[in-house]
Amino acid sequence: MLRTDVTVATEDGTCAATLHTASGGGSRPAVILYPDAGGVRETFSAMADRLAGLGYAVLLPDVYYRSGGYAPFDLATVFSDPAERERLTALATSVTGAMIVRDAGAFLGFLAGRSEVSGAGVGTTGYCMGGRMSLIAAGHHPDRIAAAASFHGGRLAAEDDPDSPYLLADRIRAAVYVAVAENDSSFPPDQHERLELALKTAGVRHTVNTYPAAHGFAVPDNPTYDSAADERHWAALTDLYGGNLHS
Repeated sequence: MLRTDVTVATEDGTCAATLHTASGGGSRPAVILYPDAGGVRETFSAMADRLAGLGYAVLLPDVYYRSGGYAPFDLATVFSDPAERERLTALATSVTGAMIVRDAGAFLGFLAGRSEVSGAGVGTTGYCMGGRMSLIAAGHHPDRIAAAASFHGGRLAAEDDPDSPYLLADRIRAAVYVAVAENDSSFPPDQHERLELALKTAGVRHTVNTYPAAHGFAVPDNPTYDSAADERHWAALTDLYGGNLHS
């Protein structure tokens, strides 16, 4: 796979990103990959490579670009180290719903101008907080996003969150796939029910599945990584994009 360092001009500055494509050249449908709260790192670059190998041009953006630079996190220890957990939480909560929407528009505009990209419909996928980003993007850019996925995403249907994705269900035109973890405090049963009801009521083509795994199951450098759940996640993405993204 080819990794091309790129920059995306946004309303708030310049976002560093990588564009992942197959080495054979040509143009393919685009996918935006939103990382988890740990941000962009080699684990997600490898995941973007694998997704590119399935036949897509994959944009992996630094969702924390407004911070002006930050030290990488060690996912093996970040949640057991109070100072590091506080630093990660501060970064994650600094990205507001309005920022997510603005950035998604910039990412879509960037992809539309790339020779590596074909087709009008774009896919999104995200992990942990990135799952929420993926669905927010789909709700605010329904004319462009044709397939949206969330894996162990949190706060997808939180009543106290005015930017929670379930409130956007009536705007979404994408096919939606949501895979949640068991016993996940960031997505408890009441949110599961609320999200499912909102998507069903709005007539969104959707699947909401609970995987028998812990939060973080699809990200290889996470201590709770689950290889069986990860392969199930790749199979789900293959089906979702294969049925909804076209050159």
